[in-house]
Amino acid sequence: MISFIGEHTCKLDAKGRVMLPSTFKKKMTGSDPERFVIKKDIFVNCLVLYPMEEWERQSKIIRKKINPYNKEHNMFLRRFFMGMAEVTLDASNRLLIPKRLLDEVEVKKEVILAGQTGKIEIWAVEKYNEVQIGDQQFASMAESIMEGLIDESDE
Repeated sequence: MISFIGEHTCKLDAKGRVMLPSTFKKKMTGSDPERFVIKKDIFVNCLVLYPMEEWERQSKIIRKKINPYNKEHNMFLRRFFMGMAEVTLDASNRLLIPKRLLDEVEVKKEVILAGQTGKIEIWAVEKYNEVQIGDQQFASMAESIMEGLIDESDE
């Protein structure tokens, strides 16, 4: 799985294209390094950009847990896939982000591309700065989530 590292402030051009930072581009390997799936995040007001290989892995996880003949599962699938788009890098390493998605997360002229494991979050600059949590809250969160997870064999 790819680990995208770093945060990059990028400008959108008039058509809604953004240049994929070279540090992220260098991480792209695999069968289809030019294709991505982009969708709105489930929990926060940002977009999530998945390399196609990672998107296929995520879809496989979902398919294992979902029964499409269960009404609730079917409603989840509909909502989960709603508004997503496939995007491709052009010859200049730019991604054309659909305007409807940019509008949904209130992007104007600049975005922050924030690296994650397996994905890149795309934020309106103003919104990204709003979601920062305090050091103490983060420390408490880390303690509760990570407690007991470190395995000696991982070291």
